[in-house]
Amino acid sequence: MSAGKLPRTLRLDPSDTFVFARAAEAGEWAVTGSFLFFDADLSALAGKERAAFRSGFVGVRSLGFSTLVVVSEASEAEREAAIEDLARHIHDRFGAPDREAARAAAREEIEVAASLCNLPVGSVVAMRRSAQDGEIAEEFRTLHQRAPGADPMHGRAFHFVETDEDGPDEQADLVGLLSDASAGAERA
Repeated sequence: MSAGKLPRTLRLDPSDTFVFARAAEAGEWAVTGSFLFFDADLSALAGKERAAFRSGFVGVRSLGFSTLVVVSEASEAEREAAIEDLARHIHDRFGAPDREAARAAAREEIEVAASLCNLPVGSVVAMRRSAQDGEIAEEFRTLHQRAPGADPMHGRAFHFVETDEDGPDEQADLVGLLSDASAGAERA
């Protein structure tokens, strides 16, 4: 029985492990995670913390960050397990007064995450988080796969072409360049 859709963390390459201090495991249920920054001095965030604030979804099991999530089917049991995982963190790490209060907060976070999944299963979603007028704002965008038959060269930074032409050999005179630079520095 399906309970609906929830976002799962998606790791297309190892970049999240470099971008964030703690990367989410691939395939974790995810929430936006803005609650992690409610008490932070957002103007003082730097480096990996700033990257997490700007674009990190949060895996509910690890509390690690993920740049992307994928809309996925979730059973009622999976949804409840995600709520329990997040509630445990909210209680143990963030000081919720009791497990019921933690569960209520976790359920609310999961509902917000589910509201992002009004898309086809398999849709990939990215987030941009910012501070605006003392509030945290979240913007979401859906990443689409290129249509079949689309220009395969579109979006590439470089295109290499092999040729059979023999052109003049290019050589650089590094010693001469250094000598010229030294002579110019001595004249200055």
